Amino acid sequence: SALYVLPPGFVESSCRSRIFWMKLNKLWLQGKFFQLEINDPYAGPILLDEKLASRCGYVLSEDVWGNPIFRASVLGCHVANEADELFSLTVNIKVSSFSSMRAAVTYTYPMYCSYPSWASREIICEENYMEVSVKTDVPAVSNDYTVAWLSALPETQNVAYQLWQLMFVSPSGRKRITVSDATKLGYSFNNTLSRVYLRAPYHSNESALGTVSGVNMNMVTSTSMYRQRWLLLLIDTTVSCPVDGISFTDTTLTWTVPSVIPTLVVQESTFLSKNIVMGVDGQVIVKPEEKNYLLEHNETHIRITIPIGAEGGKLKSSISGGVYGVIYSIDLFLEHTWTDADWQTTKYTVIKSITTPFMPQIPSVVNNTLPEERLFNVAFGHFLPDVSLVAITIGNVPFTLREAQHHRVKIYETPFSNRTKGFILEVSFDDPYVLKEYVNRNETKYTLLINYTMSVGPEMTLYYHLAEVECVVADIELPEAVGYCDEENLYLSIPAFGLHQYWNLYLGNKLLNRHVALTNAATNSTHLILQIPLFAVGVTYEEVSFQKIKARFDVALRKVRTMETLQMFSVSCSFNPSSFIICHPDGTIIISAQMKTVPAIDMSKTKLRDSSCKPKEYNEEHAFFKFHVTTCGTSVRFEGDHIIYENEISYEKETLPGQSIPTITRDPDYRLTVLCYYRAKETLVLGAFASDPSTLSPFGSGTMVPRSNIAVNRRARQTLNAVSRVSKDETFMEFYMPNVAILKRPVEPVFLEVELKDESPNTELYLENCWVTRSLDFNSTPRWNITVDGQVVIELPMCS
Repeated sequence: SALYVLPPGFVESSCRSRIFWMKLNKLWLQGKFFQLEINDPYAGPILLDEKLASRCGYVLSEDVWGNPIFRASVLGCHVANEADELFSLTVNIKVSSFSSMRAAVTYTYPMYCSYPSWASREIICEENYMEVSVKTDVPAVSNDYTVAWLSALPETQNVAYQLWQLMFVSPSGRKRITVSDATKLGYSFNNTLSRVYLRAPYHSNESALGTVSGVNMNMVTSTSMYRQRWLLLLIDTTVSCPVDGISFTDTTLTWTVPSVIPTLVVQESTFLSKNIVMGVDGQVIVKPEEKNYLLEHNETHIRITIPIGAEGGKLKSSISGGVYGVIYSIDLFLEHTWTDADWQTTKYTVIKSITTPFMPQIPSVVNNTLPEERLFNVAFGHFLPDVSLVAITIGNVPFTLREAQHHRVKIYETPFSNRTKGFILEVSFDDPYVLKEYVNRNETKYTLLINYTMSVGPEMTLYYHLAEVECVVADIELPEAVGYCDEENLYLSIPAFGLHQYWNLYLGNKLLNRHVALTNAATNSTHLILQIPLFAVGVTYEEVSFQKIKARFDVALRKVRTMETLQMFSVSCSFNPSSFIICHPDGTIIISAQMKTVPAIDMSKTKLRDSSCKPKEYNEEHAFFKFHVTTCGTSVRFEGDHIIYENEISYEKETLPGQSIPTITRDPDYRLTVLCYYRAKETLVLGAFASDPSTLSPFGSGTMVPRSNIAVNRRARQTLNAVSRVSKDETFMEFYMPNVAILKRPVEPVFLEVELKDESPNTELYLENCWVTRSLDFNSTPRWNITVDGQVVIELPMCS
């Protein structure tokens, strides 16, 4: 590959605490592959791999922003060393568009580091190695002979002449090996002009795990031995580094490092902490409190606490199990300088990249809808900048953002103060995909069903979130009816808006559907006009007298779904018909008969079949009768599904004096037949109140026991097959079991049915005597008569 000039801004480097730091700009490497080579001045380029990195003091990783990071110890392999003060390292950066690295472009980048002020002992705890370097002119052995040192002395007699050897002490025993053998085990040992250093991997066979002040430590206890003629040199090259000490809460992360490490400080009583500094991303933080960091220490611990999301680290969005959350990463380092009796000064540096566990962050949906604008305004957040909205579903209809815009759905981002963002969705109440439901009296509940599709993180993982937003608006105007009358009809004019959509009209319990309505109605573009003849079914006669009829017609406005009555529309008028007949449901017949005869007759002498039934009122041309179908000689017959009651109005003739036959009279012969038709299956409603019904206790009770059908059949077996039953409602579809007490309120209706099962055409059924009692004894008192001797009676029940 050819050598090229580095693009500006591609590489940054510095020398920080005797470590080469180099950062590559990830923007230059998008869609490409790269490799690093260490350029040895004598051996040429050497490809950097994981095994070489830990042995030679290199680290290749990424910072929290995704930029490749290369770090190297100034005592690392292939580093040019001038008098332990000036250091240089040249790196080849190879970039290719292919994973095989063919046609790669190579950039050569030299780095320089000046580090003249070494401490007597310096320890670095890197991500993938531990390194200790000591001056060679320090006293070789402490006066406090520990077991490790005493056990090392006999081995010094066997040290190869003019050769360095290493002795490791671990729980499994002692091991003495040459430097070349140590290299094969992943160690690196060498001496410079004034120093000796040992570099060890974590968790090697010669290492041991221990706990110091609650923090797990990886320790390599070793002695470097050198003998030349009369000189025997023993150097303590023990190194110990923390492997955990990280803890998390919902809002902070904490990194803990022991203040005193016993394997590094033999005489703890002489230990004196001189300086503690912390850094982020390789930069020393002089005043941590200004960035909301907390650096604290005591005799046992050094503790760094970082708020989740603090400056210097990075929050990254993530999805776990379909749940949105964040991960926070930060690159920290800690530098602790101390003195003790064995070592003049120790500089202890730990570099730690920390990443929190996945922290769920359930997005919130905030309903900022403005009902007066008839516009849903929904805020959805909070999200990090690495999240984008890619699609949205309204109701069950999916939209891309472009399609949503064409559908007049407005979507836009909004920033928040904590460096997060949200998404605002605006949808009109009148959008066809917004659900609408009529509620309460005059309100509409608008429901917006949303399914957000989000792209999360650089991996562009899809995340879905369902939301439901409601808004109830009083935007429905209940119709107001206008009533009026002419000589023969009552009229109701009702606005047509909402009919059959929100409301239905009912005549009593009968639905006034489109078919029924059109029979007696006219509809223009805005109103439904009901025409009700004066003597139509459903008209209530508030007052019927000789001279006038006051009639009322009621229509109930009810909800389509719940049948709740919202309003009653009524029209009431007074009429003066020349003649009329009214057949009440309870069997009462009212007649106003007009009789024009020549010559005129005396209306006071008119009568019904029963001559005792005279008019209640009369004048020269009219007679007013009021009687019950069971009185006044009224006859009954059946035609089809109707019962017809018949009577006639006749005139009592006056005869002239004399005994001769034929009789002489001046009065004309006059007869008027009166017919009332009732449906055979119609329900006859009778009512009785102990007192004013408005004062009755709603919790009153009584009992009513119908005759047993079995008993009836037994008595009627030789004569008629008749069955009596009590129905549960006016439909006469469900009936109570016989001989069962039925609990009813005093004013609650009871539906009785007596049916003749015989099919003989010559047989008719007359209900002679029917009554209600409060006990199972039909002869007990008090009792309430319904029919007596075949006639319906309306009487108050006797009180016990």
